[in-house]
Amino acid sequence: MSSTRSTTLRKTTHAFCRALISPPPPSDLLSQYFSGTPKITEHGPEWSRTRLPFLAKTFTGKAECEEYFKVMTDVLEMSLSDDAFPAKEGFIVDAEAGMVSVVGKGRFTSKKTGKGWDEQFIYRFGGFDDEGRIGHWEVWADPLSAWEAVGE
Repeated sequence: MSSTRSTTLRKTTHAFCRALISPPPPSDLLSQYFSGTPKITEHGPEWSRTRLPFLAKTFTGKAECEEYFKVMTDVLEMSLSDDAFPAKEGFIVDAEAGMVSVVGKGRFTSKKTGKGWDEQFIYRFGGFDDEGRIGHWEVWADPLSAWEAVGE
């Protein structure tokens, strides 16, 4: 893969992460940054889905990915500051494997209980199309803090 591909993947994922700081509607995020067949997976234990229904499931297609954003924001409020993500150079790109990874940070609050916590999380992007749009966004976060904050 060329350095051009690496630059394209870094630019797309950096722009997407910056957009999350003050997000537009999910449909706009999906149409601007994702391929025609997007997937979103937020990893976590399946047993946690009773309180955190957006975990341990892959949302596939635009309608399901929009559902991911709705389900997640029904449960949690996400607050990302301007320094939530590193500069473009902080995004780890493996153009040959078609993967980009980044560590971000933010504050999350349960809409049900008002309990909040600060955390770091990892995003991994893959399945890019020929234009460099994201095919699969994977999230590794802190499900135990979310579980505790949401309560019963």
